Amino acid sequence: MNNVAAAHDTKSATLVLDRTFDASRDLVFEVWAHPKHIVNWWGPDDFTLPFCEMDFRVGGRYRFCMRSPEGEDHWVTGEYKNINEPVSLIFTWIREDTSGNPLCDTLVNISLEEHNGGTRLTLEHTGFDSVPYRDEHVGGWNECLDRLIAYVTV
Repeated sequence: MNNVAAAHDTKSATLVLDRTFDASRDLVFEVWAHPKHIVNWWGPDDFTLPFCEMDFRVGGRYRFCMRSPEGEDHWVTGEYKNINEPVSLIFTWIREDTSGNPLCDTLVNISLEEHNGGTRLTLEHTGFDSVPYRDEHVGGWNECLDRLIAYVTV
């Protein structure tokens, strides 16, 4: 299946991305739910995930370190707000600076629907302070979703 073009709401600081690919909804949900999978696809191109801690339950927390090819660490933490297996997942997204101080506190909603024998994934990332800050996340999320698609369709 082909990826559906990325779309973003230009009237607000909300990012919306849609992808459709050849993998079951159960499998796609599974790879969001377990560190053994997340470490294989999370982050932009050529980034690694040397630290991945997850308590995958409503009210549970996660903390990831995304390491750039240049060795720069980008920390993200958050809380799972809603888990509706295998339909949706909602979690907070808190970027940290190098001292562990929050840079942003936003919300990510992942929706999965069965679509022509595969899965349609919609990612909605809300709560950015500005449209330019939202736009800084477009490339990273697109590359992350590309890696997810490659991982589940191998």
